Amino acid sequence: MASSKKFAKSGTQQGLMLWLGIALLVLVIDQFTKVLVISAFQLGDSVRWTSFFNLVRVHNHGAAFSFLAGAGGWQRWFFTGIGVVATLFMLAMLRSHAGQTLFSLAIALILGGAVGNVVDRLLHGYVVDFLDFHWAAWHFPAFNVADSAITLGAGLLILDEILRVRRGR
Repeated sequence: MASSKKFAKSGTQQGLMLWLGIALLVLVIDQFTKVLVISAFQLGDSVRWTSFFNLVRVHNHGAAFSFLAGAGGWQRWFFTGIGVVATLFMLAMLRSHAGQTLFSLAIALILGGAVGNVVDRLLHGYVVDFLDFHWAAWHFPAFNVADSAITLGAGLLILDEILRVRRGR
């Protein structure tokens, strides 16, 4: 009996390490791409790649869609604090649900993206965005790898909940 508990605990630890590894991979890719953009572009620079996509360098002092971007500076620490609290919450969720594959993958993606944007706020005072999708004169707000991981993770959380509800029927 004791050995089965030990195995279950080590399996949970291995699962936790996998999810933390995925979060770390997202963080590394996010920060690497931002370093490339910062080294190759000046603020406001843009390079057209296709008829619907540009690489740009934009600084977002706010949150999603530049929410509170012009608030005077306090938002840097506010959003950093939210990111730290969310990180702690997600670490606890990963620890307690490491065996739930889809849920944990979603949380790992969100965690890596959230930490990536917190690192930006701490290092620069803003988040570096560089992916610019557009159609004619309409531009979706520029975003980055961290934002993409957060969005994918949120979608996977929704899918996980839909599947969980269907299994419960």
